[in-house]
Amino acid sequence: MTRILVVDDDPQILRALRINLRARKYDVDVAADGAGALHTAAAHPPDLIVLDLGLPDMDGAEVIRGLRGWSTVPIIVLSGRAEGTDKVAALDAGADDYVTKPFGVDELVARIRAVTRRAQPPEAIATAQVGRYTIDLSDHTITPDQRLTPTEWQLLEQLLRNPGKLITQRQLLHEVWGPQYGTESNYLRQYMARLRRKLEDDPTRPRHLLTEPGMGYRYQP
Repeated sequence: MTRILVVDDDPQILRALRINLRARKYDVDVAADGAGALHTAAAHPPDLIVLDLGLPDMDGAEVIRGLRGWSTVPIIVLSGRAEGTDKVAALDAGADDYVTKPFGVDELVARIRAVTRRAQPPEAIATAQVGRYTIDLSDHTITPDQRLTPTEWQLLEQLLRNPGKLITQRQLLHEVWGPQYGTESNYLRQYMARLRRKLEDDPTRPRHLLTEPGMGYRYQP
């Protein structure tokens, strides 16, 4: 059974998530502050953590950094902070996804399933589907034929090899253009627009190459 640690200082949220997640056959531990989260995670290692940022004793980003010192457990941030800077800071600290309060339990459970799947030992991804196009990552071909520049290929590969995962702007810029381009978000906007024009059935309403405003991008199979 998948064990989830829920960390939040609101007792009503802790109670609601404990009831809803247990009803969906998850094993649930709870903690009301950062110190309790770190202690519980060490004593009873979870398979996934749902973490609020606004904790009474420390910021949630500090908890993430503390966990990342010794654990790769998937972390979903569940927070009322909607500012892009807070989201990026949490993701850069090591969070895997970000859900803003108020939230729907069904959406959160869907995110839990997706992150849990990604935490399984990965299989090599040979091909991926974007709309009507089949993309072969091993030999860099697209069927039906579509031409991409080398930079477009690098960007697309970063997304396709991490299906469903939110990848921050900074991560993509670092991997594709190099660390000196860490703040050049205009590069990403331009190249993502090009990829959508080439691969999405309706570039104005993309279904696969998605933008998470203020945070980054996601490939949705």
